[in-house]
Parts: sequence; structure tokens; C-alpha cells
Amino acid sequence: MTSRSSSKSPKPAQKKPAKKSVDGPAPFSEEEEVAAYRDMLLIRRFEEKAGQMYGMGLIGGFCHLYIGQEAVVVGMQMAIEEGDQVITGYRDHGHMLATGMDPKGVMAELTGREGGYSRGKGGSMHMFSREKQFFGGHGIVGAQVPLGTGLAFANRYRGNDRVCLAYFGDGAANQGQVYESFNMAELWELPVVYVIENNQYAMGTSVARASAQTNLSKRGVSFNIPGEQVDGMDVRAVREAGLRAVESCRAGKGPYILEMMTYRYRGHSMSDPAKYRAKEEVNKMRAEHDPIEQVRIRLIESKTLTEDDLKQIDKEIKAIVNEAAEFAQSSPEPDPSELWTDILADMEA
Repeated sequence: MTSRSSSKSPKPAQKKPAKKSVDGPAPFSEEEEVAAYRDMLLIRRFEEKAGQMYGMGLIGGFCHLYIGQEAVVVGMQMAIEEGDQVITGYRDHGHMLATGMDPKGVMAELTGREGGYSRGKGGSMHMFSREKQFFGGHGIVGAQVPLGTGLAFANRYRGNDRVCLAYFGDGAANQGQVYESFNMAELWELPVVYVIENNQYAMGTSVARASAQTNLSKRGVSFNIPGEQVDGMDVRAVREAGLRAVESCRAGKGPYILEMMTYRYRGHSMSDPAKYRAKEEVNKMRAEHDPIEQVRIRLIESKTLTEDDLKQIDKEIKAIVNEAAEFAQSSPEPDPSELWTDILADMEA
């Protein structure tokens, strides 16, 4: 972790994170374990259904699945408070569900229906919910980073004690606008946590082939922004690091970088066969580091839940996802008049 310049004015003391266990991050309570399991499983089953519907031609355009990365957004959501903001790139369905957006509205948007969060006009990459403080879904690589920095600027300006989480990937970490955002965020001590979801591959190119500095948590060193590498496959480690980062921002200490070491099981998008990596690599990650399986094992070993309990949860989650799929397919397509809403038009032209 990097340290900040000592020339700045004193700030409130940072709260101490929960004490770690000998073998790893601070343990969850039984309620937290179950909640994390449910939330991650909802994302997993939703994305599996989205992939199935894409294959059936019910979802068009781009579709980037979050399968394998569920612990990142669920753990970070456990670290923030109501009113804090979330903004991300185009692999965004998991973030929407984690913030509490209705699966029916998300799936309806994927299918381009009126019942979707953007009334069928945004699709997979462009959904928003002011109610849930979710500011997109952005299709341009890295574009969400300056926008998230702007949200943090608004928080600082208003003095409202809110923190913004700005998610982006290892590929976007090489964008120039990211470093411009880092510079401004540190200069103005903005309350923003930059969450780098390093899933090892920017589209089809590995981090080692695209980045001279592969430890992306160090990308803020020249700006005096502290950074950490985190096991992004362990929801407990994510929550613990998230609490440190968010509390630091809320205490007025400026931006923070968290590099989440995670992995996507599917291709970059639904059109990507992912032939640039060996099946053995993916299978090893699934077998040894799957974020949902880790929690499932802990729930069983602690006797918090039985196998039958877990099967019942899976059944309930699948019912929610199936209901969302049915709603999406039954919702009408947008009326043509929607072409003239939510836009700026010069009526005199």
C-alpha cells in the first residue's frame, strides 16, 4: 500500500477494520454468509439465464456476463451505506442486481422491452437507477471513471458524506482518462473508491501482454493514492478491503484504489469463444477458487445450512430468475414515440 504526502492538512482518524482471523479475512456472521450466498447465486443464475436467452435470439446486441466475478460487487456492496453511489462499465448486470435493482426490470431491458429500466432503449450496457444510486452501465471503455470522479466531486461539493464506487477493468486501467481522473481526485481529495476488476484478460489479451506494470493497485503511486490488491474471489476479503477504503474516503482522506484479483469464466462477451486461454485454466479456477462454492462450503461446515437448505435457496433463486425471464418476454416493445423521449432535440431545425 502506498502512503500519502505528509504536506496535507490533518484528517479524521480512520476506523480500524474488523480484526482478521489467523487464516484469512475477518469472518462473516451466519446472516452475512447466507446473504452473500443468496446475492452471489442470484447474479450467477441470472447471468446463466441471460446467456441462454441470448443464444435463443431473445437478447440482441452486446452482452457481457459477470459469471465468476460475483464476490467483487457483493462484497463491495456490503461495505457501503445507503446513498453511496455505484458506476461501472459494460459488464454491469451483477452490479445492478447487487444494488437491489429488480431482476425483472433488468432482464426486460436486456430484451429491449418497455418494462426495462431504460424502457428498452439502453440494452445490456446502458441501464440506470437513481433510486438505487446506480449510475450505469457505460459502453465506452473507461468512460465511467471520470463520471464516477464527477459524482465524488458533487459529494465533496455538497458535503453530504457520500462515497462513490467507480468500477473498471484491467483493460480500462490503461486509458488516459483514468489517470486524469486519478490526478483530479487526489488534488481535490474526492471520496471515490476506484475498484479495478482484474479478471486477467482485457477482451482477449492477458494483463501480462498489455501492461508494463501488472500490479494495478500501484497505478496511483505517482498521485499519492493508496492501493491494495485483494482476493476478488473471496467475498469476505472484498468486504474487508472495501470497508477500509470506504471509511478512508468518508473520513476525508481522498481516493483509494482496490485491485480485485478475479476471473471471468465466460468469454469477454457472448460473441467471444475465449480460445485464447486453456480450458484447464478455467476449470482450475472453478474448482479451487469459485466465490460461491467457498461460501457454500463454509455454510455446510459450520452447520449453518444443510444441503437441503441450499437446494431450497437455489430453487427460490431460479424461480426469481425465471419470473424475470417471463416478464421480459411478455413485456411489450417500446412504442415508436419513445424515439423522441430522453433526448435533446432542436425543434426549429
